[in-house]
Amino acid sequence: MNRRQWIIITLISLLALLAGVFSSHWISKTGLASDPAIKAFFANPWQIPDGKSIKSEEWQGKVLVVNFWASWCPPCVEEMPTLDLLQKEFLQQNVLFVGIGIDSPSNIREFLNMTPVSYPIVIGGLEGSNLSKQMGNTSGALPYTLIINSKGQAVYSKLGKISEDELRKAIKSAI
Repeated sequence: MNRRQWIIITLISLLALLAGVFSSHWISKTGLASDPAIKAFFANPWQIPDGKSIKSEEWQGKVLVVNFWASWCPPCVEEMPTLDLLQKEFLQQNVLFVGIGIDSPSNIREFLNMTPVSYPIVIGGLEGSNLSKQMGNTSGALPYTLIINSKGQAVYSKLGKISEDELRKAIKSAI
């Protein structure tokens, strides 16, 4: 190969590298909730499984770990002890876990009677599924975990079962 061909190959390689860097940055940001979706989350009139309203305004200013789940979803149920453990670990650091049950109130109540957790669980129902999609879960699958920092910005999301180490690291980076 002559010098000109090497220069062309080098330039094409450099352009491909830059395109990869910029597209991966863009792809990593597309799965996060937008500001309007987060505002809708805080404005939603949430209820706990016994039918009482819960004031989500009290969640503002905290690091929120929002977990969309269902009692019929095995990976959701498997990760709940980890979520409960980390809620207790980070409670004094202004971190609050919130579970949004994509299920009927009676199924959620029954599940929580057998498997209590130390963080609030609210009823999402079908509307909760739509909200999860607005918050970056384009496939609508469960479980889906989103971290919102104390400034009200989505900083992390994970579709599927999350590991303890992965979640701990994500929380620490959001604090």
